[in-house]
Amino acid sequence: MSRFKALLASKSASGSGIAWTDLGTDDLMDGDVVVRVTHTTINYKDGLALTGKAPIIRRWPLIPGIDFAGDVISSDSAEFKPGDRVVLNGWGVGESHHGGYSERARVKADWLVKLPESFSNAEAMAVGTAGYTAMLCILALEAHGVTPASGPVLVTGAAGGVGSVAVAVLSKLGHHVIASTGRPDEAEFLKGLGAAEVIDRSELSGSPRPLGKERWAGVVDVAGSTTLANAISMTKYGGCVSACGLAQGMDLPTSVAPFILRGVTLAGIDSVMAPKARRVEVWSRLARDLDKGKLAGLTVTRPVSEVQALAPEIIAGKVRGRVVLVV
Repeated sequence: MSRFKALLASKSASGSGIAWTDLGTDDLMDGDVVVRVTHTTINYKDGLALTGKAPIIRRWPLIPGIDFAGDVISSDSAEFKPGDRVVLNGWGVGESHHGGYSERARVKADWLVKLPESFSNAEAMAVGTAGYTAMLCILALEAHGVTPASGPVLVTGAAGGVGSVAVAVLSKLGHHVIASTGRPDEAEFLKGLGAAEVIDRSELSGSPRPLGKERWAGVVDVAGSTTLANAISMTKYGGCVSACGLAQGMDLPTSVAPFILRGVTLAGIDSVMAPKARRVEVWSRLARDLDKGKLAGLTVTRPVSEVQALAPEIIAGKVRGRVVLVV
């Protein structure tokens, strides 16, 4: 039985803990494809899982990590063969199925996407669930008719993982991007990614009005709560707001006014259970529309052994851009 290292979260009557553990292939959960994990990453959800700030882990013991990229070792699926380079985002991995903080993973073939040739395994994790979610948000804006000619697009939490990729892609597509951040010292970083304007998140933190001054045609929001409510109230007639996160909170103190008086669309973005065809489209678009130079500029690389130290940093909003973890 092949042995490998994995970060295992366990729980017992005496408490819970997370530690690197020596496991075997037989310890992995059911699936028809075994992958040698070469790279993973840390997302906000991973930070919540590792710090226990939210009940992300729903099965014990469990290997956390909602993303990974790697090479197929063995497959009982006709879709994949040994040596294929694959990426996985979501599907409950790192929540109820063993995840990416491991040298090996066994998952269902339907959960995997073959990597476009233009992406290395490391670049796939520089994108990760954050970048994949950002592109889902952008596709939602496009589906609802938001074009560069429609007006500016607001990106909240712009210095984080979702936000930084959204800024980079939207700017390449020709949009006037307004980047909102609580870290004013990141203004030059965001302008380097393509932001035309950088605003302080305090502009979106006041008590929301039913309708505010129309400022943008589209929104990519990671915050929820008051920030999302303010963003909606200032969206132009016929605009679209894509909501994918709850960094500020799960509440939404808004009214129906923007929806029935301005025809604003609120598009919910779920990255975890998005169908495979949608995922293939997303990765194809990322390969075409994400500037590799900008991706490199918003990415740092660390060994996976540092993931537990990074968890409280990402929850505190201190992680810029994306972190690739080498397994």
